[in-house]
Amino acid sequence: MTRTDSDSWDLASSVGATATMVAAQRALATAGPDKLIDDPFAAPLVRAVGIDFFTRLVDGEIDFPEGGEFDPVRMGHGMGVRTRFFDEHFLSAVRSGIRQVVILASGLDSRAYRLPWPAGTVVYEVDLPEVIDFKTATLRDLGAEPTAQRRTVAIDLRDDWPAALRAAGFDPQEPTVWSAEGLLIYLQPDAQDALFDTIGSLSAPGSRVACDYIGDTSVFASPAWREHAEKMAALGLAVEIGDLIYHGERNHIVEYLTAAGWAVTGRRVRELYTDCGLDYGDDELAVTFDDMTYLSAVLAGPAA
Repeated sequence: MTRTDSDSWDLASSVGATATMVAAQRALATAGPDKLIDDPFAAPLVRAVGIDFFTRLVDGEIDFPEGGEFDPVRMGHGMGVRTRFFDEHFLSAVRSGIRQVVILASGLDSRAYRLPWPAGTVVYEVDLPEVIDFKTATLRDLGAEPTAQRRTVAIDLRDDWPAALRAAGFDPQEPTVWSAEGLLIYLQPDAQDALFDTIGSLSAPGSRVACDYIGDTSVFASPAWREHAEKMAALGLAVEIGDLIYHGERNHIVEYLTAAGWAVTGRRVRELYTDCGLDYGDDELAVTFDDMTYLSAVLAGPAA
């Protein structure tokens, strides 16, 4: 499905289906032998969306070829290390005293329900109305209760989401911890810059932001990726990420944020695997995504 500037989706179509895919991988990470994360809501949310492939994936009903990228444990590892990175990003921020949290393109993220937030923490979730409404209703039906004060901001990030965020009670004078997890490749290059410009304009000194990025999106046209995507399609997966992302030259995120006054730290995906006591892998697909980087940044205060 080709992207357009005004396209829309729900959790079973287009970019929205990638949120369901991510939740399915979080379910695998939760159920895996390494117990990288604990997301008890991932599998029920996936089943509620009802995409057959992902439902069968979390229920262990797909007969994958043995080994390689088709090992469900390996699938869980990739999302497990990513989820742990962002979990620690949030928890480190609230341990430092930040009590204002913004999750952009929140999808089926359940952190407002599963992380041990300190008293007084407010978690803002920003996503399309259809996505917000579905997750809210599904978690309510599951009997889930937020562990922080959860405030939803039902709006497309291409619209005036800062105004909607402020209308929901967001205070730009207070330090904020932000996340843009799994988001940037679905933005046009100029929209990526605009996103970080907006985050900066809404952030008080001491605010933090984290994201993940791929330096060169042409990896989604590589032979290794095409072969993997074709094999997954043969198993029933109808989502092709390469068709949903925006390609083209982008500003380097580290350089862009540094120039805007953020102190930036980047970790390569192999480092995160090592932190978790895992081997990243040396097959062609793993090497193709070797430059996947996880970034965290803190906004400096005004010069003395």
